[in-house]
Amino acid sequence: MKNIDQGGTTRVVIDPGEYYVTNKAEIISTLLGSCVAACLYDPVSRVIGMNHFLLAYQSQTLRPQLESEEGRYGLYAMELLINSMMKLGAVKSRLQAKCFGGGNVLLINTRGGKTQTVGDVNVEFIKAFLNKENIPIVASDLGGNAGRNIHFVAEDFAVYVKPITMNLTQHIAQEERRYWKKNIELQEQEKQSKVDYW
Repeated sequence: MKNIDQGGTTRVVIDPGEYYVTNKAEIISTLLGSCVAACLYDPVSRVIGMNHFLLAYQSQTLRPQLESEEGRYGLYAMELLINSMMKLGAVKSRLQAKCFGGGNVLLINTRGGKTQTVGDVNVEFIKAFLNKENIPIVASDLGGNAGRNIHFVAEDFAVYVKPITMNLTQHIAQEERRYWKKNIELQEQEKQSKVDYW
């Protein structure tokens, strides 16, 4: 996460696995490929927040289960975001969402031969999660094949979306592959470090 001063307005740039919440006149930005960013806001308390997550999958079920191993990174990202916003005065029943990302840039199939991509499943996850939590999606730009550069503005809750060039999309795909590989390695380390008693 880094802060950039833009003529008196702070722009906070978040990376995969990060989130940021604020009740100040700030802008939150990120670059997305297969990842999804949920931009949430409470129009009364004027608290906004954004996360950036790429789900890591182990199971081969056809549809994501919100309470499964599949959803733990997405669930964690959403719970951190919502709880942090509530600490700043947001009320969960007033939250509204704008969601972005889930592009097919990784070309990694998470379903063992099925047709869904990482981006597809991320899109399914965020829609299912927000529906379950009764948080309406008031705007979105999800799926497709291109990466996106997004800027979430606290002043009026607007989100500015710009498709990114193929070169930058390929760079993001490389970063996401590294992130994906790191998560798989961490999962393997967790499995190996577990001790079973009988």
